[in-house]
Amino acid sequence: MNPYYDPSKPHHRADGFQNIDPAARMPRPFGEFFRWQRERAALDIPPPKLDLSPVAPELGFIRSRANHFAVTWIGHATALVQIGHSNVLTDPHFSERASPVQWAGPKRWQPPALRPEDLPRIDVVLISHNHYDHLDEASVRALAAQPGGPPLFVVPLGLERWLESVGITNVRALDWWDTVQAGELTVTLTPVQHWSRRTLADTNTTLWGGFVVEGESHGKRRRVYFSGDTGYSAQHFRETGARFPGIDLALIPIGAYEPRWFMRQQHVDPEEAVRIHRDLGARRSVGIHWGTFQLTDEPLDQPLADLAAARDKLGVGRHEFIVLRHGETLRLNRP
Repeated sequence: MNPYYDPSKPHHRADGFQNIDPAARMPRPFGEFFRWQRERAALDIPPPKLDLSPVAPELGFIRSRANHFAVTWIGHATALVQIGHSNVLTDPHFSERASPVQWAGPKRWQPPALRPEDLPRIDVVLISHNHYDHLDEASVRALAAQPGGPPLFVVPLGLERWLESVGITNVRALDWWDTVQAGELTVTLTPVQHWSRRTLADTNTTLWGGFVVEGESHGKRRRVYFSGDTGYSAQHFRETGARFPGIDLALIPIGAYEPRWFMRQQHVDPEEAVRIHRDLGARRSVGIHWGTFQLTDEPLDQPLADLAAARDKLGVGRHEFIVLRHGETLRLNRP
C-alpha cells in the first residue's frame, strides 16, 4: 500500500504512483519489451565516431568553495551544480555498470569525469527516481560517508525507505510541488512523465520527478531545473515554467530514445528536449543522459547530430542549448 495515498491527486494510486496521461502508463507490457529485445539483437549499433572521452576537470575551480554559478557534467545524468557556496549533485552514478550487479548489465563507455573523492563537499543530492542508471547504491553510500557529514538527500516519495534500508537517514522525501529548504538553497520536486522499478516487486511504488533548485550567486537569485528521466509532457513543463519563471539553467536528457515506438512515453528525443527548453522558458539548457551508457538503439553520438537538427528546426540558437564534454564546466557568471 502507498502510505502517502491521496485520492485527490491523479498521480497517486492506492498501491503506488502513476503518470497522469493514461497513454503513458508505465512500464510497457513485457511483450513489447521482448519485441524490442528481439529487434535489437538483429541490430549492429556502431560505436561513436566522435571522441566522447572526458576532458580534465577544473578541480581548482570546482573545489574552491568560492561564490559560483556553474555546472560540471560528470556523465549520464550526474552533474555538479554550484550555486553561491552550495554544491548540488544530481543522480550520482560512479560505478562501472548501471545494474544490480557489477559483472553484468550496461557498462560505461566513458568513466565518470570525477570520482567521489574528487568532489567538493556536497550539500544536497537530488535523486530523480529508482532506476539503476540514476540511483546507484555504491555511489550514494560513498556520498553519505563524505568527510564532514552526509549531504541532504532530496528524493521523491517512497525513496526515503530504500535509502534508510542502506543506512542513509539524512533524507527528505517530496511529492510533486513540495518544497524543502536545504541550507542556502530551496528545492522543489516537479512533475515529469516516467516510472520507477528496482525489482519485479516494487514497480511504481516510489514516485519520480524533476527538481527546481533556487539559490543566490553574486547577488542574483538563480534557478536551475533538472528533469531526471522523462517522456514529453507539455503540461508538466509549461506549468513548471509558469511557476518558476526565469530558469537560468535547465539540465535536460537528450539520449536513450530509440526505438521511438517503445521509448516515446518514457524518454524524450533531442527534438522533444528542445521543446522542453522552450516550454520551461529556460535561458540556457545543457543536454545530459547521453554518451555514457549504451542503453538504447541509437549510437552514443547520434544525440549530437539530432540536437543540432532540432535546434535549427525549432529556431533555438546553438548557444541556448548546448552539450558539454564529460568533465567540462560551464560557468554561468563570473565575479
